[in-house]
Amino acid sequence: MSATMETMHSTKQRLLDAGLPMLLEHGYNDLGIQPLLAATGIPKGSFYHHFKDKEDFALLVVDQYMRKMHAGLDACLGDSSRLPLERVRCFFETTQQHYRREGYMGCLLGGLGQELSGVSELFRRKIEECFSEIAERIAVCLEEARQRGDIATDSNAQQLASLLVDCWEGAALRSRLRRDAAPLNAMLDFYFRSAVVG
Repeated sequence: MSATMETMHSTKQRLLDAGLPMLLEHGYNDLGIQPLLAATGIPKGSFYHHFKDKEDFALLVVDQYMRKMHAGLDACLGDSSRLPLERVRCFFETTQQHYRREGYMGCLLGGLGQELSGVSELFRRKIEECFSEIAERIAVCLEEARQRGDIATDSNAQQLASLLVDCWEGAALRSRLRRDAAPLNAMLDFYFRSAVVG
């Protein structure tokens, strides 16, 4: 890669890296391009060299967020030293730790979904696809737990995974409102005590 290409990639990555916490804090509608440029020290022309518009930028931030989510899923769900249910819980506990470090700003997907799903079909579909990807990966682990007899043999792993993601997103919103982890911890305790092993 040439020095020019590296600089271009670095510039784009700096904008995406800065965009994630700003989208978490301000949401899509209140994210101004100028504050983003000021935070990164990047000129306006460079922004429009890398992104068609703010929508294109936000969608690429979502893609970057999902790469991090998949890396977290890989690390936890792929840990064969743990039982399947422990792996699933590990992913959510690790995610909660990220939320804590970010000041309990919650889930980017949930925030953008609530803000934009009623006004943008593109974002509605994108966010739903992201949640579905996460649920599908969790369902594989829950199916392994079902086959082991760790959860009821008549359980539907896909339904349980979707329920877990749905419950987590609600708890993430309450956690953001309260600025603490209690709703997340309570939700995980309830789910693994009742919905899965009950």
